[in-house]
Amino acid sequence: MTTAPTTTAPTGPEARLVENRSFPPPAAFAARANVGPEEYARAAADPVGFWEEAARRLEWRTPWHTALDWAPPTPDPTPGELSVPSARWFEGGTLNVAENCVDRHVRAGRGEKVALHVEGERGDRLAVTYADLQERVSRAANALESLGVGPGDRVVVYLPVILETVVVTLACARIGAVHSLVFGGFSAEAVRFRLQDTGAKLLVTSDGQFRRGKAVEVKSAADEAAADLPDLEHVLVVRRTGQEIAWTSGRDHWWDEIVDPASPVHEPRAFDAEHPLFIIYTSGTTGKPKGLVHTGGGYLAHAAWAHWAHFDAKEDDVHWCTADLAWVTAHTYEIYGPLANGLTQVIYEGTPDTPHRERHLEIIERYGVTVYYTAPTLIRTFMSWFGEQLPAGHDLSSLRLLGTVGESINPEAWVWLRRTFGRDELPIVDTWWQSETGAAMVAPLPGATTLKPGSATRALPGIDVAVVDEAGEEVEPGRAGALVVRRPWPGMARTVWGDPERYRDSYWRAHAGRGEHGGFYLAGDSASIDADGCLWVLGRLDDVVNVSGHRLSTIEIESALVADPAVAEAGVAGVADPVTGQAVAAFVTASEGGATADGAGSDGATPDGIDAARLRALAAREIGPIAKPRHVLEVADLPKTRSGKIMRRLLADLVHAERDRRAGRTAAPLGDVTSLQNPDAVDAVGRTLEGLPADHPLLAG
Repeated sequence: MTTAPTTTAPTGPEARLVENRSFPPPAAFAARANVGPEEYARAAADPVGFWEEAARRLEWRTPWHTALDWAPPTPDPTPGELSVPSARWFEGGTLNVAENCVDRHVRAGRGEKVALHVEGERGDRLAVTYADLQERVSRAANALESLGVGPGDRVVVYLPVILETVVVTLACARIGAVHSLVFGGFSAEAVRFRLQDTGAKLLVTSDGQFRRGKAVEVKSAADEAAADLPDLEHVLVVRRTGQEIAWTSGRDHWWDEIVDPASPVHEPRAFDAEHPLFIIYTSGTTGKPKGLVHTGGGYLAHAAWAHWAHFDAKEDDVHWCTADLAWVTAHTYEIYGPLANGLTQVIYEGTPDTPHRERHLEIIERYGVTVYYTAPTLIRTFMSWFGEQLPAGHDLSSLRLLGTVGESINPEAWVWLRRTFGRDELPIVDTWWQSETGAAMVAPLPGATTLKPGSATRALPGIDVAVVDEAGEEVEPGRAGALVVRRPWPGMARTVWGDPERYRDSYWRAHAGRGEHGGFYLAGDSASIDADGCLWVLGRLDDVVNVSGHRLSTIEIESALVADPAVAEAGVAGVADPVTGQAVAAFVTASEGGATADGAGSDGATPDGIDAARLRALAAREIGPIAKPRHVLEVADLPKTRSGKIMRRLLADLVHAERDRRAGRTAAPLGDVTSLQNPDAVDAVGRTLEGLPADHPLLAG
């Protein structure tokens, strides 16, 4: 291991974070790793053939005749217009996704192996074997068919992280229905949009769910979402909390009265590789969410191989991905990938601090978790709670691999995770990918890749990513640009549901015609690649702050701020400034022991340890004087997507809205906030801004 302090290259407005600490693969780990360094060259020599080999890890009813049929965006007869790109992987092949995740393991004699350790927030526990899971999924498949659900019909699932969520998801895949999972904490408005947009025939929900030790009624929100929708025929309700709920006779059905009595035998039929598997909605601050369509064959091939490769999946692993099941991370690394590879998993219903903050440590110890995959947001929360070492009394020696997903992880949080959970020896698989990509695109192979804190390192074998300028030309090492993917891959979303032109315009128009494959996929992220070939994701392209012509990465500034022990999290946004064009505004939350009351804010020192001058100096030292936040505001919470990504544009929008309000102007709408994991944070930041004095410099733009 090489250790050196984090520094930045002083090369002007495009200076970017340079991380000199590195961690080569442990020799013992590398010796038994699933994938070695030779895989990169082999995949590069024949990328399509590589993905064919990955697909052969699955069970196909009918082999494909064409591995890839790719039609890039090209000018069409209408002047100035482009065709909609089309990718078809494993053309002619047929398979059943649920059969690959469940039945084939039972047929192979692994029916008694535990597929899922299910733990509820209240402490209720259930071990579900592959044979048991096969019966449960078969019953649910028969029940769905009895309700008239068939191939191509859409099913919206509005449930928490419970066994029935996994079962109904696999049941949809088994019968060829298209599922769309919705976070159980979303509003009726968010659920209704998805029901309307998909034209769903069935909604699956619950009477309630357990959140932070309380039974929260959910069915009324589901009823509000479902009211008077012409396509919706049935609502299937799981008994979870036993609360009294409203009931619509003829439309509503109890899960235990429809699913439990159904036959445990169901013969899965094969579907074309390009048959839609699920629709997943992206969240954003502007416009309506996009419903991304993923198909069975290509998605499962990518998901299963990536999980096996970058998590080095072993038959005796106990895998825990902590994401909510509605997030794409859970689709790929909590349902389809690990089950396709026949692993044992943990799913947990509750929050990390219920009934106490050591719940995750207990769960790891209880089930002997070997692979722990979580978000930087939670890691930073643990840092705030636990300080420099984890609480004593928990045996985490079963862990052999750690993983992170969501926001780019701050280098200091990466090092903290390795030192505490990882015993200063475990590899950390930092993954970059999106709802659009289906599975990981950039991630280390833990037996082959030298790790750098804060970097997802390099593209997986079979994936071609680059950082380019506005003309689509690669930028030199260390310079910032747009992150693109230069050739098709199996897990790629095929379209936006009901709006193929939006798919083209959002992801392909900017670099149509570029490269040997006729177009680059625009990820929407700003990034740089260092001299060692390691990728650094710097934030969304519109999350760059432009101060007097200097383009500054929000994530880089945030990484400097959270290195202060008083800061739990930081969100940096650019706000309009009459002199510099934009000014850096930092919104920070206090670490444990340093929190103030909801709504407290400051551009100076606060009694609890949040010191604006100290934070400005820290940013100047780590990045340069130009990166010093002009404004530092302490807030109770930061608005985030379900993947833990801070919605920086919302922070700027809230500032501008408060400026407009005080000036008597009509503020612009904030855009879609229904997909946030914590919509209350928007109100909390708004209250903080409203409480600022009239002469506060943040309001003087």
